[in-house]
Amino acid sequence: MSISDQSLEEIKARIEIEEVVSDFLSLKRKGQNLWACCPFHDEKTPSFSVSPAKGIFKCFGCGKAGDAIEFVKEIEGLDYLEAMKFLGKKYGVELEEEPPTPEDLARQSQRESLFIVLNFAKEYFQKLLWEHEQGRAIGLSYFKERGYPEKVIKIFELGYSLEAWDALRKAALEQGYQQKLLVEAGLVVEKEEKAYDRFRGRVIFPIHNITGKVIAFGARTLNSQKGPKYLNSPETDVYQKSKVLYGLYQGRTAIRQEDNCYLVEGYTDVISMHLSGVPNVVASSGTSLTEDQIKLIKRYTNNITVLFDGDTAGIKASLRGIDMILSSGANVRVVEFPQGEDPDSYATKLGTTEFKDFLNYQVADFITYKTQLFLREAHDDPFKRVQTIKEVVLSISKIPDPLQRAVYMKKCSGLLDIDESLLIGELNKLQLKTSRQGVPPPTLRTEDLTELTKERISRNPNDAITHQESESIRLLLNYGNSKLDDDMFLHQYFFQELADVEFKTPKYQTILELLHTCVKEQGRVDAQILLERSQGAVKLEIINLLSDKYEISSQWMDKFQIYVPQEKEILSDVAYSNLLRLKYRVIKKLIDENRAELKQVEAQDQQQKLLQVDFELKKSRNELAKLLGIVVSD
Repeated sequence: MSISDQSLEEIKARIEIEEVVSDFLSLKRKGQNLWACCPFHDEKTPSFSVSPAKGIFKCFGCGKAGDAIEFVKEIEGLDYLEAMKFLGKKYGVELEEEPPTPEDLARQSQRESLFIVLNFAKEYFQKLLWEHEQGRAIGLSYFKERGYPEKVIKIFELGYSLEAWDALRKAALEQGYQQKLLVEAGLVVEKEEKAYDRFRGRVIFPIHNITGKVIAFGARTLNSQKGPKYLNSPETDVYQKSKVLYGLYQGRTAIRQEDNCYLVEGYTDVISMHLSGVPNVVASSGTSLTEDQIKLIKRYTNNITVLFDGDTAGIKASLRGIDMILSSGANVRVVEFPQGEDPDSYATKLGTTEFKDFLNYQVADFITYKTQLFLREAHDDPFKRVQTIKEVVLSISKIPDPLQRAVYMKKCSGLLDIDESLLIGELNKLQLKTSRQGVPPPTLRTEDLTELTKERISRNPNDAITHQESESIRLLLNYGNSKLDDDMFLHQYFFQELADVEFKTPKYQTILELLHTCVKEQGRVDAQILLERSQGAVKLEIINLLSDKYEISSQWMDKFQIYVPQEKEILSDVAYSNLLRLKYRVIKKLIDENRAELKQVEAQDQQQKLLQVDFELKKSRNELAKLLGIVVSD
């Protein structure tokens, strides 16, 4: 499939990057930009910035950057046309599609066919629940006995499958669906040349992806003698259970608003939480928690509260998953239910108000909870107490933030009644062992270093010209349309001064040429046009130079009565100084190259010429140094 240029342009014209990103992340304003924890790598402190004014995002941790289209491509795993289709649907743009190529059809037909037949099955199960005698008598009665109002049943698109061997199969074949597709979608099972429905005589829980499409089903039997209690779809091209969370589609907005996600085990737990006024909840659907599922949650919040059934053996079996959450940099809390209770049963027992109060009063941070859980089992057994210490330190070692690790070390030292230095020693042994196995232990990240140290690490001292070229491009991109003190636009001033200069760094020379063309065509610097016309490393560098990591707080200046001028207020001085430094460094490099050549020549006339060049270059260098206030030694 391809989309007409007119449709693409209409979508681009409507895009607001903050609206697009906020569908996936909880953004908080700080200064002119919006910030969140990056969805593309694990982090504790938000380093993901969105600039509404410039229409770009930039992560100062992992380096990913781009516009709204690039964001959708990255986070949804889509290609360009799929991302534009996604955005077109969001903004209500009716797409003018051009005839698809055979390659397009081959790539999309399988997934689209699966989505279509799964949607048919969902509607079929829903119709049976509401209109069929058996569905109303058994399925709908079951949901109503559990207190599910019609509104909730429809929000989760619940259904019912008949107690018949191949009712769905026959209905689908009558509608023209091929049996092969029904098998591939996990709806029909073929065995020994026989074909029958996978789900029979069960209530149906559709499983949705993040965009609301049905990708699989969970089914609960109402007769304990009819096979396993729950039966789930097998994995298909559109359903990988390790990458899906039940209830995320229905709860994602509440998760973002509450800045917290409750994590439960089953379908009915999720629905009961919704009934109790707690919609910010998802379920792992009985599978062990995976890294992909954690990343899904972290798109919306960095705070995860795990709800444990009152079963010690089950809790201990779940602790590995909690350690994975800690490793991701998320804040983990837990709530333990009384023995024999789960979120579904306890929400029903307490009612809305009391259940909410229970969640608020019983919540505890995970490290403290784990320490107390193991201590209860250990009693006075010294061997079990040693194992408890090792288990607790193992969890603390997963936390990437060194300050947070230190706080937990201090707290657990009191809980375990053991000297803090011994815990630190155990932590260091664990980290050393991890390092020897080829996995680096948690350490200070580059972005945690001071700007001065970071600059010394990342930049070659001899690369001063590249740095100054970068500064010139940065000023042009951010302030090219601003007027200087002499009423000249900054881009006019720079192009005039750089008329005979070719940048040494290829990507900066490319951007300079793009800027020249843009100003010639548009009469101004247009960052959006530059982004559309660039790609790869050049596009990434434009975004980097448009992005500001730090911004001086006006509240801080007001509090301490200190005024720090912004760059745009002293733009003439900044532009003038930058060009002087660029010329100074270019001349210094020419002096070095000339002197290197002087050492190689033997002919006296050539030496005289090079000495004269050296004299003229030094004269220009000294004039620039004087203007810059630089002391030159030779």
